[in-house]
Amino acid sequence: MQRPLILITNDDGIRSLGLRAAASACAALGDLFIVAPAVQQTGQGRAKPVGSSGQITVHTLDLGGGRPPVTAYAVDASPAQVVEIALVELLPFHCRTGIEPQRTVNLAISGINYGENIGEGVTVSGTIGAAMEAASFGIPALAVSQQTQAEHYWSHDAALDFMATAGMVRQFAAWVLERGLPPGVDVLKIDAPEGVTPETPWRWTRVSRRRYFFPVAPERKSLDERARMGFTTHVDPALVEPDSDIYAVAIDHVISVTPLSNDLTAKVTIPA
Repeated sequence: MQRPLILITNDDGIRSLGLRAAASACAALGDLFIVAPAVQQTGQGRAKPVGSSGQITVHTLDLGGGRPPVTAYAVDASPAQVVEIALVELLPFHCRTGIEPQRTVNLAISGINYGENIGEGVTVSGTIGAAMEAASFGIPALAVSQQTQAEHYWSHDAALDFMATAGMVRQFAAWVLERGLPPGVDVLKIDAPEGVTPETPWRWTRVSRRRYFFPVAPERKSLDERARMGFTTHVDPALVEPDSDIYAVAIDHVISVTPLSNDLTAKVTIPA
């Protein structure tokens, strides 16, 4: 029986240790097809910028654990564009070079992201954008993030420990490969709290309607000066919904698992 083919991608770039942790966790579950942005693409959502060159370079990744190195592809493109290129262009090439027949991807995993993706701003996330792009091709997808301090959002800090979150990736990847996603679900969004351990419990949640990341104006000497908007996080337990992803991760410090749909229609009854 042919092993499942698992697409591993992210928005932090091909050198991300979170990407390697996800790939290593799933190596025993199927054949890996690793395609990621060439550089950091945090905050791109599902954008498809016209300025992306689409240039592809081949890398070799060491996943550790005595496993042989694996081939990976870095693309100068946004996370959503990376998924498009992976499925439409690279997959046939990857199968030919591996002397394999054309295959389909059975599962897409985006992450493990540096930083949590919770609250009403989840559509900003390139991690989620990549997963939703895969889902638009009919591929079940996981979007996995780990809460970190803000200084890690744009870095690949080797001090971060992704082991426990990687265990969750493996658990849910095996579950989806065996059973598929529940009806009406296109993506499972998984967010682990800072300090997560293998004993940290998880629970089903929904996306909070509350803002979690708040913009902070830069200090400019003049309006034409280049500056980047900063941000901070804020949580008011009295206002955050108890069944939400924000409450789970930022207040109760448990793992949040949120079923997402590419259908963004509000669940209301529309008058005839």
